[in-house]
Amino acid sequence: MRTYRFLQIFTDGGSRGNPGPSASAFVVLDATGTVIHEEAKVLGVTTNNVAEYQAIVDALFWISRNANLLQKESSVLVCMDSQLAYSQIVGLYKMKNARLAKLLFKIREYESQIHTAVRYEHIPRNKNKKPDALVNKALDNRFTSS
Repeated sequence: MRTYRFLQIFTDGGSRGNPGPSASAFVVLDATGTVIHEEAKVLGVTTNNVAEYQAIVDALFWISRNANLLQKESSVLVCMDSQLAYSQIVGLYKMKNARLAKLLFKIREYESQIHTAVRYEHIPRNKNKKPDALVNKALDNRFTSS
């Protein structure tokens, strides 16, 4: 089995309406930029911020369940285009929303299960196209009218 010293994760969540039909997605890349996993799911009706957080939770859950892919002293970089999620996760903004606080608690729980460095980076939307496309595809496939 192949193991990795570095994994980069791109996350995104979105809703059509706020609240509205929502989905989350994440893409895991190795150090060469090769996709090693991607996933999207429909969340039902929720807010855009919950969808953004859920994508991060799902990505870290996947990493925690596949920790055998990580070498010793490896690192994980989670990239997101949500300024709010990034700023709350790294402690720049206070957490005021109880629902998001529960999701942040799950993020911290999965971080502790990974046993490696997890860093976060805010990126522009145009650098986050793959998970955005997965979110839209999930929403299109689930919520198209017949």
